[in-house]
Amino acid sequence: MDMPVADQQDGFSDYGSEFTPDEEEILNGLLHQTPEQDDGPNRDPDFLLKDLKDEEGPRGARILRRQGQQSQDYPPLPLSKTRFTIQLDGDNNRSADIESRESRLKRESSVSIEAPLSPKPEVPDLRSPLERFRTKPKKALSVTDLISPSWCELQYWFTLTKHGKKRRTPAMKQGSAVHKVLEDQVHETVAVDITSKEEVWGLRIWNVIQGLKTLRKTGMTRELEIWGVLDGLVVNGVIDELSYICPEPELEEAEENREVAKKMPAADQRTITDFLGPSTLEGNGTGVLNKLHSALPEKTPKIYITDVKTRGTKSIPKAPSFRPTLMQLMLYHRILSDLATNKVNADVIFDRYELKADDLFSDGFIAQIGSLNEDDFLAMDSPLHMPEGSSLPSSQDSMTILLAHNSLRKLWTLMMQEFARTFSAGAKSIGNVLKAEYRTPTDGAILGNKTFLYDDTVMQKYLDSEMRWWKGERAAEGVCVEEAYKCRTCDFFDECSWRRNKIEEATLKMRERKSSVV
Repeated sequence: MDMPVADQQDGFSDYGSEFTPDEEEILNGLLHQTPEQDDGPNRDPDFLLKDLKDEEGPRGARILRRQGQQSQDYPPLPLSKTRFTIQLDGDNNRSADIESRESRLKRESSVSIEAPLSPKPEVPDLRSPLERFRTKPKKALSVTDLISPSWCELQYWFTLTKHGKKRRTPAMKQGSAVHKVLEDQVHETVAVDITSKEEVWGLRIWNVIQGLKTLRKTGMTRELEIWGVLDGLVVNGVIDELSYICPEPELEEAEENREVAKKMPAADQRTITDFLGPSTLEGNGTGVLNKLHSALPEKTPKIYITDVKTRGTKSIPKAPSFRPTLMQLMLYHRILSDLATNKVNADVIFDRYELKADDLFSDGFIAQIGSLNEDDFLAMDSPLHMPEGSSLPSSQDSMTILLAHNSLRKLWTLMMQEFARTFSAGAKSIGNVLKAEYRTPTDGAILGNKTFLYDDTVMQKYLDSEMRWWKGERAAEGVCVEEAYKCRTCDFFDECSWRRNKIEEATLKMRERKSSVV
């Protein structure tokens, strides 16, 4: 459920959170206890977030939920009643409040005789957004970072400079709760004790392996984490749903027909009949044509990407409000294609997160993970949707496999083997029909969906433009006049110079038109 810009008119986010619910409660408690620091001019945008690990990953291992455990209906989503408070030491509080009259007068008098200091002029930070916000030791780029600017680059620029990241609202938390319920219908999460960040990552990779096995076994998986390297930069995201069910077969058929039409020979191009003659292609079924057909590979099942959105209104967003979701799904398609074809360099990932890829996992970690899937592991290696002979040997259980892959580097290799088994035709195993599914934030009921085709040209053009902004090769841009409605709900409405300049330009053009008429 990786994250940002929803249809801002509704105040709902299209994306999930980088924090767990517990971390969000703690963060909200801090915000409510220190309101005077929240918007101060000298406030460090990272001071509330510096002790929370954005890269911490899942706190539990996922195992396949048995069929009898799956929910038949989507349950209601009650609001959490848990509260977290911070208790300060009583003696420290008292000592901080007690001050002698003499010391207070001395302090006040010393302040009063000091000459007033002139404020230092604010020096503009000319570093690129990438250098300021997404360079080690800060978090790496996420799908959220690349997609958020498609709503409004200036809005995301203000968000980063003032808060460091997109701040979550209660509506966004409800959306995360919907995603959690959907995930729990497929996976069961079990707590695991970890002793190092390498084991945190080992757990994340293991969950991807289990997610791919679940996809092959049941035909669907949810919350699959992915990593990619785009333009030399590490990008992380989480796909809401993968399944073997095509969201719109008619759209896929139309695309396939277009591809076939492109490959059809020109009117003046000679065909195989011209060379072999019609008599050669006729007969008792053992002719050349039959041999050609028998040599063609069988059609492999395709896997389709779905993103789940929560929306406060009953309407489905229209363009350009739909643009962030469109780009998000296409970016998932791009990264997943790279993983399916083993184009992602693991060393780049390990280096970006400063991981010791060859360190061995602890015995306790292997024992915990290895014992979780003993009942399901062998059955999950007998896939329903994969060709025969593509599964792991039946003699291997999860403990045996973990002992043979007891480091990040080896576990990553195992994950890539699982990608090869799941996406047996590489990138061609990924369907080009992408789906956005809209649900209500209260009970998760489906409102409707939008489908469209992946377009690599559009995706690459968008990525090139956004990477130029992240690298500081161009300034952030605001919305065009046709999308000015976005400004009405923007938190940075009053300070946006782009909006003021557009108003002045429109006013000047109107005056010029009036003067020309006169």
